Amino acid sequence: MRSLEKFSRRYLRWIIGLSSIWCFAQATPAWAQYQLKVSTNKRYLLKENGQPFFYLGDTAWELFHRLNREEATTYLQDRANKGFTVIQAVVLAELNGLHDPNPYGHLPLINDDPTKPNDEYFKHVDYIVDKAASLGLYIGMLPTWGDKVFKDKWGEGPEIFNPKNAETYGRYIGNRYKNKPIIWIIGGDRNPRNEQDVAIWRALAAGIVAGAGNVNQDKVMMTFHPQPKEKGGSSTWFHNDAWLDFNMFQTGHCRFADVYDHISHDYNLANTKPTMDGEPIYEDHPVCFNAKENGYSKAYDVRRAAYLDLFAGAHGHTYGCHAIWQMNKPEGKNLNNPLGPWSEAIHLPGSSHMSHVRSLIESRPFLDRVPDQSLITAALEGGDRIQATRGKDYAFIYSTSGKPFTVNMGKISGKEVNAHWFDPRTGVSTKFGKFKNSGAQPFTPPSQDRDNDWVLILDDVAKAYAAPKIWKKPDIKN
Repeated sequence: MRSLEKFSRRYLRWIIGLSSIWCFAQATPAWAQYQLKVSTNKRYLLKENGQPFFYLGDTAWELFHRLNREEATTYLQDRANKGFTVIQAVVLAELNGLHDPNPYGHLPLINDDPTKPNDEYFKHVDYIVDKAASLGLYIGMLPTWGDKVFKDKWGEGPEIFNPKNAETYGRYIGNRYKNKPIIWIIGGDRNPRNEQDVAIWRALAAGIVAGAGNVNQDKVMMTFHPQPKEKGGSSTWFHNDAWLDFNMFQTGHCRFADVYDHISHDYNLANTKPTMDGEPIYEDHPVCFNAKENGYSKAYDVRRAAYLDLFAGAHGHTYGCHAIWQMNKPEGKNLNNPLGPWSEAIHLPGSSHMSHVRSLIESRPFLDRVPDQSLITAALEGGDRIQATRGKDYAFIYSTSGKPFTVNMGKISGKEVNAHWFDPRTGVSTKFGKFKNSGAQPFTPPSQDRDNDWVLILDDVAKAYAAPKIWKKPDIKN
């Protein structure tokens, strides 16, 4: 009898527990598990549970358009394994995306009409979005490339949008993906020329918010992807728009772009919003579009952009590769990429080096991290730039070419600091000393010259921070 009573009590507790789980699931809307929000200090992004979200993106612009499901799975698995968190991809793609069908023979729109989406095409987009979600990845979704608004001097178009149909299309796509891990990116590599262009982008944003079912924006995370300009980017036209959660700019594909000036421009604006470089120099890209004179960019170039970007105040960073953005295939058209297909380019070293970027950033509390050039006596410039950032009890200082520098100590807490050299190529940290946290202290990186960038880590001894861990492939199954 006692055994029966004991079994009954256990069974009852099991039923109650199961009911509680079911009730929680019913009470928590599907979109909430993916929801992102801006941090209280308006510098970073947070997950719904309040944990920091590090935006580490890859530009896979042609993902929906040019890869089949098996190929897309291969690509997404590789990026998840390397610690990327966001995949930037375009629904109405750049490379003749309205008239060149996807691998299954489907076009995105019926008769180029934004109010008549082709459900068969979007089923393929659905598959990729869901596969990304299963691997812990967000899609940075561009509803359209900008040439569908205006072609400018390049782009295949055709120009199909006006404010009315942009709002309708926005409602459709916002509703279709409202419960998915999406960061919305409008703009598509175009800077508005006039008020008509601005009105189209605003109508598209309004449609997405309305389609997602909440006019107060709290189910939507959105930004704007512009072309390069002297300073700023999305902030030029939309900084005070409620739908713009964080700013984005593009420094483009030249070496030694002044990313810190772009960051500082947005960082110091009133009505504070996070900011980031959504398209810096790509790996294996003709530098300044002139391979004959400048050659092709390498892993060093993309590393340099990442550390300068983040240490100057960006909330996240985007990597890119010339073969990957266009999902180049051996038999397909390309933009003169010497390495051929995307399936080989995913193994270029620069993408693996982004894993180390994430490991470093996440190794210390980063919601209170700020750019602080007063940490160093001389910033240097161009290819020798020194960039510094700190939290309350730690500091990171990046030497672009391994040049020595002098630190103004006492900017972080602690009487003494531990010092490590962090190798951006390997992710290995080497402790080399303990120093008084006062006065001016010179530091000389382990090596100098091109491809010999280093990060100095200084930690308050009392905090006993561990060295950043070498990135390991996450335990995620297909």
